Amino acid sequence: MADIHNPIVLQRADPYVIRFDGIYYFTGSYPSFDRIALRKADRLDDLQTAEETVIWRKHETGPMSHLIWAPELHRIDDKWYIYFGAAPNDGQSDDTFNHRIFCLENEAEDPTTGNWIERGKVDTGMDTFSLDATSFEFDGSQYLVWGQQDLRIDGHSNLYIARMANPWTLATEPVMLAKPEFDWECIRFKVCEGPAVIMHAGRIYITYSASGTGPEYAMGMLTASLDSNLLDASSWSKSPQPVFTTNAEAHMYGPGHNSFTKAEDGVADVMVYHVRNYTKIEGDPLNEPNRHACAKTISWSESGPVFGKPEAMTRWVPTGRDVLPPDGSH
Repeated sequence: MADIHNPIVLQRADPYVIRFDGIYYFTGSYPSFDRIALRKADRLDDLQTAEETVIWRKHETGPMSHLIWAPELHRIDDKWYIYFGAAPNDGQSDDTFNHRIFCLENEAEDPTTGNWIERGKVDTGMDTFSLDATSFEFDGSQYLVWGQQDLRIDGHSNLYIARMANPWTLATEPVMLAKPEFDWECIRFKVCEGPAVIMHAGRIYITYSASGTGPEYAMGMLTASLDSNLLDASSWSKSPQPVFTTNAEAHMYGPGHNSFTKAEDGVADVMVYHVRNYTKIEGDPLNEPNRHACAKTISWSESGPVFGKPEAMTRWVPTGRDVLPPDGSH
């Protein structure tokens, strides 16, 4: 399999890659947090130079007018859907942002074309900070997994799962799968967010990210048998240690918010994630644009996925104050 040259896309946090009919489609948080854009390419290596198509922009006012975060592109029932987080303002309530989850739909074969329809807010049954929705299909049912705050639980976000009636409507009550409780999940912020789903050898795995968005950011993992009731929290086990963390020797700091796709051979599994290549961040790490989308092939053992360590970047990347323009060009 061909080597992956990282970053696959510069200055795109929360990267999501899906391979459909041999084409890679990419999206992620735009540095100005004001739009959703897609790229497509035949190879992961070509995504950085691929044309970027803006498919949606934030509203001037209202619940979808600020801080457009972490879009994900999904193919469900022969249509395209994008889940994303948006807020009515840039402020915070009780030290937490005001995001909710929203959904877009497109019937075109190519998601960079056609008409995107707003399906509105995904009502999770809880009117609190929520974000980072992902979806998967298993055994004829569609599921949603996302991060959300429960004001009765100490922390900023927990992970929840529900079965769906349609791509923007839940059919069941949310079930909490994880909350920040280990020390490594509670550095600067108590967070479980950015879930991603992969299945292998009769088991399903949900990776997620925890702690603040600086070098402390790291990935954890939940595991369940595909023979179990996925809506029963007791079906899931949680790794007590992170599964993917900073690799200071390679200057790769704070890896997280990953997605999974297939290699060009259609067989090997590839993890896409964001990471920085330095630690000195001025101001809020959330507003610093140099989280880059990287990818690496993962392997499998009897106990599950083997992620290894973030590998050193091989493409030109900005460091320190060397900041790219918002469109990621250089």
